[in-house]
Amino acid sequence: MSKSLSLAMAGAKCPQCREGKLFSVSVLSFQKLSEVNKTCTICGANFIPEPDFYYGAMYISYAFSVALVITSLTAINVLIEVPELWMYLTTMVVLNIVLLPAMLRYSKVLYLYGLGKLKFKGS
Repeated sequence: MSKSLSLAMAGAKCPQCREGKLFSVSVLSFQKLSEVNKTCTICGANFIPEPDFYYGAMYISYAFSVALVITSLTAINVLIEVPELWMYLTTMVVLNIVLLPAMLRYSKVLYLYGLGKLKFKGS
């Protein structure tokens, strides 16, 4: 039984077989943040269709960062009556450091699934 599209994307799996790993380390790891496996170990799909392919993923990562800032600032304004500047700054720094690996990697996952031209070949 093959994985669903959403489970494969959440697990950072190959778009073609939905089994192989896109990254050599965990998606939430701070090691090798920008390193994508060259090929799928299960089906052999090429994860790097052209040189510098993943530069476009920066736009998705930027959108994640903007969404994080807007959500966090709104939450602070709703939860705290008179927030101080240090609350905003501390929240932004901590959240960006903690969520950096996930934002960088999932931007690449979305970019590969959207523009990588790898079609699912379920068995």
